[in-house]
Amino acid sequence: MAKVVLWGSLSQLADGRKDFEIDAPNIDRMLRALCEEAPRLKPVLEDGVTVSIDGTLYRLNKLQKIEPDSEVFILPKMAGG
Repeated sequence: MAKVVLWGSLSQLADGRKDFEIDAPNIDRMLRALCEEAPRLKPVLEDGVTVSIDGTLYRLNKLQKIEPDSEVFILPKMAGG
């Protein structure tokens, strides 16, 4: 299972919980599983977040593969510019 960490204020929506162990093959399934474990995160996750998998940032590629030993960080949406 991948270790998933909520970054910054996102943990407040998960009742202060920052760390999750989630078994999912890609970003989309991981975000769905995270919504099940912390339902208050759902609006923020659906609005869009930045996902870091083993140090690489992803915003739009929800089918990006997640390895079982990956370290995943969920960050608030980042604006480009």
